Amino acid sequence: MAYPSPPERARRAWSLAKNQHWAIAGFQLLELGYTRRAIRHRVDIGRLHLVFRGVYAVGRRELTRKGTWMGAILACRFQMALSHETAGALWSICGERGSAIHVSGTRGRDHRVPGLIAHRSSTLASADVTRRENIPVTTPIRTLIDLGARLPSHALEAAINEANKLDLIDPTDLRAALDDRRGQPGTRALRQILDRGEFVLTESELERRFLPIAKQAGLATPLTQQWVNGFRVDFYWPDLGLVVETDGLRYHRTPSEQTRDHIRDQAHIAAGLTSLRFTHWQVRYDPGHVERTLRAAARIRPRPLLGDLGTP
Repeated sequence: MAYPSPPERARRAWSLAKNQHWAIAGFQLLELGYTRRAIRHRVDIGRLHLVFRGVYAVGRRELTRKGTWMGAILACRFQMALSHETAGALWSICGERGSAIHVSGTRGRDHRVPGLIAHRSSTLASADVTRRENIPVTTPIRTLIDLGARLPSHALEAAINEANKLDLIDPTDLRAALDDRRGQPGTRALRQILDRGEFVLTESELERRFLPIAKQAGLATPLTQQWVNGFRVDFYWPDLGLVVETDGLRYHRTPSEQTRDHIRDQAHIAAGLTSLRFTHWQVRYDPGHVERTLRAAARIRPRPLLGDLGTP
């Protein structure tokens, strides 16, 4: 095997280290043609600084956090990927807890490196691993699933929201992925959060579940899917001056959609109506709250100016 000339070899080593956040592994230097003696010499004169077993910082003693993460992957010879809180930090959806670096690989790969916590999973597929800034890392969806087994509910929900805000995930795709991975650690916690925010009933199912709640609250049968103040509303009681809207895909709502919702509510209030908004999840899983709120709203007498049933 012909190795490159010393100047070309040095150029390739520097280029490789630069692409790896100034971390490089001994096995990579050997592949470039450096001998073990040459590597030891560069350690002795301060050109290489040991950071993990068989991994070095190039030209400086300290690595950036990303360089340290890359060094951890090099210590595993690319057989593992950043995962859990470390992956969350790389994706900027959560912070790290402690200084340990979390990596994941398939079962049977044993990497015992000080400072690393190695997770082995038979469910980790090649499709679950990608690269970000040239660092092997679990995908955003796989990262959230792993975090689901470790983070408290409020922190997990914050991570989902950050991933959605950064366009790293589509909540519908994330929810579908959970069905494909039923029983995997972390999926249950994610489902509980997503189903509360994204739970959607069909129009007929929504009416079938909502109308008995309204009846139990003492309200007459409402008009459904009517145009009121220029907007199509889900349920309307003209005699009570009451409008009820139901929201489904909370995580999907863009700023423009949220602004439109505010305009709808403001138009109804300006017309003297009481405007309530429930989620589909509340209708399905918290009917008691819906009933109590409807009872309270029914006691509010409408003002003289009422909404109309005009066309849009």
